Amino acid sequence: MWVLGIDTSCDDTGVGLVRDGQVVVNLVASQVRLHGAYGGVVPELASREHLKAIRPLTERALAEAGITAKDLDLVAATRGPGLIGALLVGYTFAKGLAWALGRPFYAIHHLEGHIAAAWPEGIAPPFLALVASGGHTHLYEVLGLGRYRLLGATRDDAAGEAFDKVARLLGLGFPGGPEIERLAQEAEEAVPFPVPLREQEGYDFSFSGLKTKALQLVEKGLPKPALAKGFQEAAILHLAEVVLRAARDTGHKVLLVAGGVAANQALQARFREAGLQVYFPPKGLSQDNGAMIALAAYRRFRQGFPPSSLSLGATAYWPLEEA
Repeated sequence: MWVLGIDTSCDDTGVGLVRDGQVVVNLVASQVRLHGAYGGVVPELASREHLKAIRPLTERALAEAGITAKDLDLVAATRGPGLIGALLVGYTFAKGLAWALGRPFYAIHHLEGHIAAAWPEGIAPPFLALVASGGHTHLYEVLGLGRYRLLGATRDDAAGEAFDKVARLLGLGFPGGPEIERLAQEAEEAVPFPVPLREQEGYDFSFSGLKTKALQLVEKGLPKPALAKGFQEAAILHLAEVVLRAARDTGHKVLLVAGGVAANQALQARFREAGLQVYFPPKGLSQDNGAMIALAAYRRFRQGFPPSSLSLGATAYWPLEEA
């Protein structure tokens, strides 16, 4: 079974092909250089770039897999959440292709795609799933496919967004996560940062205070590598403390960590030392991509979920619990 997955939720055009649950092709047309000049994503520019890239990238993916569009069994795309203009490009393209081919279409939640990318075969719910990216920091209890309970989310900035903003303060490039990770490796010692929300009993996240602290320390002229290391350590410790509290309270021993921030090596090391059975996406599946959407659609099809209506529109706001 061949599944085509498309993701245009933000600034990267992702097209992926999955065959019987295995990723065969995963192509991403990055817009990093375009948005880097602005220090963040410009929605209108992102939408225009998706329009330019979506068809040739899909044709290239099919060619690399050695198949044609007629060989597809399912077509899937991200319905939301995300930038509405960007979403509409990939979502309507995929719906049109499914209609033209007479194939089933699956509208996939972006965060379910991220979870699918980190969810190995043979791992049965319930378990915890942390999605940490440039636009999302959410902690879920996964009770089953399509059954999610939100335990906590960020009160302000997303984790990846905070990395981007602090990187900009340090004069680094965009996206900020890899830049801060690289710079932090140059430091022998870290400048101390306060860890947010240590007194809470719940499972919320907050990163705006770390951003403010970084601004104050930059203005003092402290060494940038030490600042990067201190910020990264505090952000990762905050994520780990909240997740471990949730694991203790729920009794779950299995954790999936997904989203772009999951690619951070220091974060991976911290969670692997935590005593949980932890899983991360394979290389190339942490950032936004189409293959994770295809994986989620394949899993839904295999478990008997009906195809989506072609009349459904894209949506910028869509809680995962309602997907």
